[in-house]
Amino acid sequence: MNIEEINHLAKLSGLELNPEQTKQISKELENILSLVDELQSIDTSGVEPLFHPIAVIEALQQALRLDEVTEGNDRMSNMLSAPATDEGLYLVPKVIE
Repeated sequence: MNIEEINHLAKLSGLELNPEQTKQISKELENILSLVDELQSIDTSGVEPLFHPIAVIEALQQALRLDEVTEGNDRMSNMLSAPATDEGLYLVPKVIE
């Protein structure tokens, strides 16, 4: 990134940078962007994506439960402790006048 781009980003971010800070940030951003380029150049064809980052570490693997309904909808018994209900709805005091 050039100095003008960094100054533009600093202005958009509301940052005040002196010339030395701008040069330092320029070097750091160049390092980050070169690392991103290096990562993007890696051939990942044939590599299955992970559903969770710890899936490859056998000692840390956790059994995930199946996503299935275990309890039914029991609206009436859930509403028994409510102070006021009407036709399956909770009644609450009016807050906005």
